[in-house]
Amino acid sequence: MLEPTISVKNISKNYGNITAIDKLSFEIKKGELFGFIGPDGAGKTTLFRILTTLLFPDSGSASLCGFDVVKDYKKIRQIIGYMPGKFSLYQDLSVEENLTFFATIFGTTIEENYDLIKDIYVQIEPFKKRTAGKLSGGMKQKLALCCAMIHKPEVLVLDEPTTGVDAVSRKEFWEMLRKLKESGITIIVSTPYMDEASLCDRVALIQGGNIMSTDTPENIIRQFDTALYAIKTHSMYQMMLDLNEWNQTETAYLFGQYMHLTIKDKDSNAIETYLKSKSHKDIEIRQITPNIEDAFMRLMSNNSR
Repeated sequence: MLEPTISVKNISKNYGNITAIDKLSFEIKKGELFGFIGPDGAGKTTLFRILTTLLFPDSGSASLCGFDVVKDYKKIRQIIGYMPGKFSLYQDLSVEENLTFFATIFGTTIEENYDLIKDIYVQIEPFKKRTAGKLSGGMKQKLALCCAMIHKPEVLVLDEPTTGVDAVSRKEFWEMLRKLKESGITIIVSTPYMDEASLCDRVALIQGGNIMSTDTPENIIRQFDTALYAIKTHSMYQMMLDLNEWNQTETAYLFGQYMHLTIKDKDSNAIETYLKSKSHKDIEIRQITPNIEDAFMRLMSNNSR
């Protein structure tokens, strides 16, 4: 059996009295596109900073490609590419100068590894003389990825790379990740966007520094073992208040123009009966297929009990 490219065992990190991550354990295989899905404050950035040797864990151990994140940090920094959540390139250097700078740091050149970044770089090459600070959000994102890839890393770590960019750029970015994955690079990505979970081979749903579930997106959704209803009435805000007070409500949260609801009672007629008793009109109730966000909300609810 092949050793995992990334192995994490009981990693914890505290900031004073605040626990950022709490005894996390997981393994990631070579060539896998692995996603950490969770809201801001879930612990994703702290975990990534430990994996990229920018922070020491308080306890536990982690290794990348067999190298320990504490003892072998210099070796790890040579084999990873890291794209932090905040744009961290040199704003007053041009696109070309930023890329040349990062290539030089790792003892390589743009020409040597051009084939690796070609599909991405051709999109920003027309602007290679423009300073990074004057690029659009999507262009900054592509430049940051090129700089993280220029030394041909074995592991690529991307912390919320699509936050703050438009929908088209988000789609293009994930298409680029799929192509990079095909070259054998192990990719770890974090995101607060639940819809991006389905684009990963496996995901870890993380909340409050704890992993609630690790599996393929399909299997996580398959574990949703109760009926889910989409509900709409004339007064969505009042309905939200009423459903949160109902003793039969298991989970209830807004999802677009509807409320998504799971109940303890298996009789869906009880929903309409209750809403009518609260004077709701134009009631629309239909059973729907859950998605990854619904699975996340249900796991959160179960863990809070």
